Amino acid sequence: MTALVDRPARPATGPPPSGPVARPGRVTDRAAHLFLVGWAVLVTVPLLWAVLSSLKTDREILTSPWTLPAQPQFDNWSRAWTQASIGTYFVNSAIVVGCALVLTMLLGSLVAYALARYTFSGNRLLYYLFVAGILFPVFLALVPLFFVVKQLGLIGTYPGLILVYSAYALPFTVFFLHSFFRTLPTAIAEAAFLDGCSHAGVFFRVMLPLARPGLVSIAIFNFLGLWNQYLLPLVLNPDPDRYVLAQGLAALSVSQGYRSDWSGLFAGLTIAMLPVLAAYVLFQRQIRSGLTAGAVK
Repeated sequence: MTALVDRPARPATGPPPSGPVARPGRVTDRAAHLFLVGWAVLVTVPLLWAVLSSLKTDREILTSPWTLPAQPQFDNWSRAWTQASIGTYFVNSAIVVGCALVLTMLLGSLVAYALARYTFSGNRLLYYLFVAGILFPVFLALVPLFFVVKQLGLIGTYPGLILVYSAYALPFTVFFLHSFFRTLPTAIAEAAFLDGCSHAGVFFRVMLPLARPGLVSIAIFNFLGLWNQYLLPLVLNPDPDRYVLAQGLAALSVSQGYRSDWSGLFAGLTIAMLPVLAAYVLFQRQIRSGLTAGAVK
């Protein structure tokens, strides 16, 4: 007779469940996408509304603010550029921000390269001092900064704003480029030294071209921050003829509000937004590549 052996019962197998199985990762991705879409709408709608309002008449702005303009009023832009002095404010901002950006990038790249590639006494102390400059609130420095600039005779002048803007943007520039220069290969610099290149030659001919993604990224960040700067010129630039764009827009909002020239006000706001929007649209890939290139060795 054959012995009967007790075997464990096999689990019952049925047909696979119908329909897609919800995965936690997919739910998280959908929630992130919904959040990003909501954030995009929250940012885009006010910008589009301001642009459309700049092409309307004052009556259309007050009676039908959410409709398209019946006929685009491009003369609003020309009136804001000439009569409201937006053109003067725009040129002042371009001069101050352009010169400050060049000075900041030159000094910031030199300091960051020296701190990242050379070992000397006090290296880490200097680096942490620049990092502390990022955390220091500018509000606490306004009064002593005003007296320093006044004693130098630079109140209400282009050089005064350029120097202050450069000092304001320098800590973050050094912090950003320091970590970027540390990721660059040392073998290329050593090969340049063996070929007879000087320290300045290695920096300008070898390291700066390799650091181009990081330089472009930090230059764009500095441009956006300095172009929208309002607090520093408000304290250090009392001359109306040298107002930068943020000061001019504040004065325009007061004057045009009393005149009820809302179309001119929206036209001035749109003109002020155009350089920032152009920087975002034209250099968005450079910003992403610069941020990722400095993080991977």
